[in-house]
Amino acid sequence: MFLLAITCAYVSKTLSGSYMNSMLTQIERQFNIPTSLVGFINGSFEIGNLLLIIFVSYFGTKLHRPIMIGTGCVVMGLGCFLKSLPHFLMNRYEYESTVSVSGNLSSGSFLCMENGTQILRSTQDPSECTKEVKSLMWVYVLVGNIVRGMGETPIMPLGISYIEDFAKSENSPLYIGFVETGAIIGPLIGLLLASFCANVYVDTGSVNTDDLTIAPTDTRWVGAWWFGFLICAGVNVLTAIPFFFLPKTLPKEGQEDNADIIKNENEEKKREEVKKEKNGITKDFLPFMKSLSCNPIYMLFILISVIQFNAFVNMISFMPKYLEQQYGKSSSDAIFLMGVYNLPPICVGYIVGGLIMKKFKITVKQAAHIGCWLSLLDYLLYFLSFLMTCENSSVVGINTSYEGIQQDLYVENNIFANCNADCNCPTKIWDPVCGNNGLSYLSACLAGCETSLGAGINMVFQNCSCIQTSGNSSAVLGLCDKGPDCYMMLQYFLILSATSSFIYSLAAIPGYMVLLRCIKSEEKSLGVGLHTFCTRVFAGIPAPIYFGVLMDSTCLHWGTLKCGESGACRIYDSATFRYIYLGLPAALRGSSFIPGLIILILLRKCHLPGKNVSSGTELIETKVKGKENECKDIYQKSMILNDDELKTKL
Repeated sequence: MFLLAITCAYVSKTLSGSYMNSMLTQIERQFNIPTSLVGFINGSFEIGNLLLIIFVSYFGTKLHRPIMIGTGCVVMGLGCFLKSLPHFLMNRYEYESTVSVSGNLSSGSFLCMENGTQILRSTQDPSECTKEVKSLMWVYVLVGNIVRGMGETPIMPLGISYIEDFAKSENSPLYIGFVETGAIIGPLIGLLLASFCANVYVDTGSVNTDDLTIAPTDTRWVGAWWFGFLICAGVNVLTAIPFFFLPKTLPKEGQEDNADIIKNENEEKKREEVKKEKNGITKDFLPFMKSLSCNPIYMLFILISVIQFNAFVNMISFMPKYLEQQYGKSSSDAIFLMGVYNLPPICVGYIVGGLIMKKFKITVKQAAHIGCWLSLLDYLLYFLSFLMTCENSSVVGINTSYEGIQQDLYVENNIFANCNADCNCPTKIWDPVCGNNGLSYLSACLAGCETSLGAGINMVFQNCSCIQTSGNSSAVLGLCDKGPDCYMMLQYFLILSATSSFIYSLAAIPGYMVLLRCIKSEEKSLGVGLHTFCTRVFAGIPAPIYFGVLMDSTCLHWGTLKCGESGACRIYDSATFRYIYLGLPAALRGSSFIPGLIILILLRKCHLPGKNVSSGTELIETKVKGKENECKDIYQKSMILNDDELKTKL
């Protein structure tokens, strides 16, 4: 029952986390904030988590673990609800456009009108500008994410330690594999939910979507991000209910019917409780911390986790944005493809990894080698993704001349030409159109278009003087498609991503078992918590921030608010963006193999204290007084023969 409950908790927490990561682009556009600030909001989850992780990991084992996990699920639900609040407190979302949303063409303000008058947003009344600014509404999302991080704190360390304490040692890897599978089902559901919400306009129901002049592929589009957070809040609260009915302790698996063993365990627990009351609950904290700090394998494993987590948190959080910018997909499609191609292989990898550990009774040394060499194979395959690229979208005035020649991206380009010099066009507003010559333009006005047909997203512009074609020059709303070659590159990238996900997840369970087996049983909960704490502090918080700053540095054109302030980035230099998105994680992951090789060397030279290296399971602790020599003989025979009957006798 606990295994089922903790798996559901993993589903709910990863559902919320994957949905949040998938909605980062929508949040960036909704609040018109840079990617670096979005990265800080995303990292705030780790801030909430680290506030409690060490104390929960240590004190949690001494308290009622199931109830603490249930309380954490309720708090996660509260955090998700807080994140949805800005939608109900803000006015409707308004995107920058030269085209009237109502389709009113009487002013002709979005067309090339020689000696005409343009209605520029920078000339708005100052009082209206003040009302337009939504400077602090994103704080609700920030606080909600911190609260969600605090609520998730007890789930992993207390759940894993509960399984380790009451499950058979040989079954523990399989059980943890099932729990980690729940951690994949959650993101799969979360990504499907995010894909659906990203395809629904943020203010659907309160505006007529037929009048919109943007499509889901447009970088100004904002989906119904708030709706998914409400669903996540409800799911988290529901998964909390079973934990309040589970016991504090359970009989060791396989010993449920042995009255003598249960009696001895109960007596031992009573003695431990009396000892805790006498010595105080915090007496062992500093000795445990010292013991963990002096464990070289454990500390090196933390170093590996921090380095690799820096790489993967960036790759996962910004993968939808990468698919949008590199391959021209909508947010909805990018999120859906990410879930379909990556999560099922990861799920299969976790299960297969757990079964291999159980079936072949993999030793600690073997598990370390499996984890290391599979990770290296995945790392080498990763470099193929540098070959699966698409060219920048050709936008005249930004990276392309009016003759269709690619320009230096780092030189300020003159967006005017003889064909639109007298059109009085706005220069900062992003309202792109695609000409029938295959080039995109910042707006219909800058394309020199003089007339238009239709309304909404189906509007067609004609008589465009800057579009050089043999026949009638025309343009439609939105950037031009990237073509069939780019579509094929996307398929190759997704197939490679699925293969890499399977290989890496196959190594995850053996690697995690090295972490669990290299520390003493009484230090296990604190060890897992400290491991989580370090990854949060040194990777989860800073990684999205510095990654966001680097992404902002590749921006070619920033959005413009009503009064001229900079908004979210509309288009990036996809080549530089690709080098940052793929190159930085490659450098980080490569450096993580150095401490990995040191761990393999240490495992060759020494045996883990108190651990059965031959079977990969914990040694059966001897509490028999007297007959020490007999116990030693039985122990040696049981280790050599790997005989379960002798182990039971011991």
